[in-house]
Amino acid sequence: MKITEVRIKLMESGNDNEKLQAFCSITFDNAFVIRDLKIIEGTRGWFVAMPSRKLMDRCPKCSGKNQLRARFCNQCGCKLAEFRGMGRDTNGKQKMHADIAHPINPECRENIQQSVLSSFHAEVEKSKLPGYVCNYEDIDHDFEPASYADEKTRETRGYQTGDPT
Repeated sequence: MKITEVRIKLMESGNDNEKLQAFCSITFDNAFVIRDLKIIEGTRGWFVAMPSRKLMDRCPKCSGKNQLRARFCNQCGCKLAEFRGMGRDTNGKQKMHADIAHPINPECRENIQQSVLSSFHAEVEKSKLPGYVCNYEDIDHDFEPASYADEKTRETRGYQTGDPT
């Protein structure tokens, strides 16, 4: 598979201590997109973090799902054990997130990282020019199905629909 498009959304540069520098999306073969990759400035340089979700576990009392950092159950309010979850990362810290999508081999990871970081550095340079406009959109409107119900709701929102006379 070939990366055919990379879109970058730079973060506001208000805080120099901020590690998250940008979000991006990548498209493979003009057919498959992965959104919410993160470009992070780490202690050993730039790297690309894959999209992830927070890990959850169940309350022992009501079986409601809760994030691992939660102290109390979202459903019943029961106090949860402080150290839940089994997974640990390479540094021994408890894993709080799981990748949604990720490369299977190092060659693929390197290809994605090179493409994304190259586009990121180009976007940083473009952002310095007057009239810069970001080309990243959270939603791809071209592929969203049009809904008649949504159009009707938008047309009448905040207005009376009947004859005012």
